[in-house]
Amino acid sequence: MKTSVHSEIGQLEGVIIHTPGSEVENMTPANAERALYSDILNLSIAAKEYAQFEGVLKKVSEVYQVKDLLTDILAIGEIKNKLLKEICMTEHIDSCQQMFDAPAKELASLLIEGVILEKNNLTNYLSNERFLLRPLHNLFFTRDSAMAMNDNILVGKMANPVRERESIIMEAIYKHHPLIETTILNPGKPNDGIMVNRKSMVEGGDVQIARDDIFVIGTGVRTSTQGIDFIIENIKKQKKEKHHIIVQELPETPESFIHLDMVFTFLNTDECMVYPPVIFGMSRFKTIHIEIENGEVSKIEEMPNLPKALKKLGMDLKPIYCGGSSDAWIQEREQWHSGANFFAFAPGKIIGYQRNIHTIEELEKNGYNVLTATDVIDGKVEVNDYKKCVVTIAGSELARGGGGARCMSQPFKRAKVNW
Repeated sequence: MKTSVHSEIGQLEGVIIHTPGSEVENMTPANAERALYSDILNLSIAAKEYAQFEGVLKKVSEVYQVKDLLTDILAIGEIKNKLLKEICMTEHIDSCQQMFDAPAKELASLLIEGVILEKNNLTNYLSNERFLLRPLHNLFFTRDSAMAMNDNILVGKMANPVRERESIIMEAIYKHHPLIETTILNPGKPNDGIMVNRKSMVEGGDVQIARDDIFVIGTGVRTSTQGIDFIIENIKKQKKEKHHIIVQELPETPESFIHLDMVFTFLNTDECMVYPPVIFGMSRFKTIHIEIENGEVSKIEEMPNLPKALKKLGMDLKPIYCGGSSDAWIQEREQWHSGANFFAFAPGKIIGYQRNIHTIEELEKNGYNVLTATDVIDGKVEVNDYKKCVVTIAGSELARGGGGARCMSQPFKRAKVNW
């Protein structure tokens, strides 16, 4: 399958996910903040909720698990050795023999769930660490570590070292797995003619493909301006038709604003979900339109807001408000639990948390039929019978991890949209 994502809403054909496992439980309140969590999750409940998400995706697309794809490439000795050396070097681990000796399936689990630190010398005995190789607590948010941009895969340059291994693993999968064919762009390993910038950071939660020629990118605590400059340089090297990048500045606090898709997501050819205080508020952050043509940046200008910037480029989107339009307190409460973070699996067909009842009611007012994940999975309703629908998944526990349906999905193939 060739990677191909030319919009946020095209019919989903291939997506990579990761079912949360013991790595989520391998965390204590003391190290939760280091793991980028504000709380620790109950895996037994989170797993049941995630099963609804996965079950819906399997009804509408080909679905692949990170661990399965990783196991496949680890079965190839040369790839296994190269990947392990890169991980051990990146994480400053001197003794990797335990991992080198493990068979592919076991090794895939170790790389995701962590390797216990053996107390077999003085240094290890005195260490306060439980793990030699820390668990990937955030891996089920597959969106951030790699993102499809048209026919390419942009490997995430994570803002926090605790997530670096996720990007290393995803780059290896896209580079070596026989299932997928793509061209990889990596800010840490740029192509000839593009300088490495240590301040480059790009995470998939901030990158949205509006149309073939329009990328919408958030900049804040997880994606830096230097990371966006890397994307600009790659577009300039292509020297194709005119491209546009709309950059949306994001607040640094609270933590629920870490990515653009927590305040803005595409729903349909003519609709988007917005969190009004950030997108339209009086103290709103800057929206910048960058135009690239003939290998050069031809224009940089500030725009009133994100929807107006898109409208100027021929995308007239009706904003639907996260939390509804009547109460700013409700908007704030529902945004905190990913009320704006919807994942479109086809134009006008989206997945989100059912707990955000005012947001779901607002969608219903705008013509979206509300379907439960259990009804879709059990075959009681068919998403193809509806022009517009929102499939609701349980999220009492998953939402506490700090992300929603878009965060938990990494689409690499979508059908083209008939604009």
